[in-house]
Amino acid sequence: MKVLLRNPKREVEVAGGRSVNRLLDDLELSREAHLIIRNGTLVPGDARLAETDVIEVRPVISGG
Repeated sequence: MKVLLRNPKREVEVAGGRSVNRLLDDLELSREAHLIIRNGTLVPGDARLAETDVIEVRPVISGG
């Protein structure tokens, strides 16, 4: 699957399908600090991602 990462902006290819949580573990990213978006829709941690998906990983930004 194609994974688009922000901060720093880069693109990586990940072979095979997997869950969102597994993808974040493989990328050494925290679920609490990142949002996963597939086709413009936020994806929950237990969702299954296909090898053909294009995924965007965005850092969570909070402020007040």
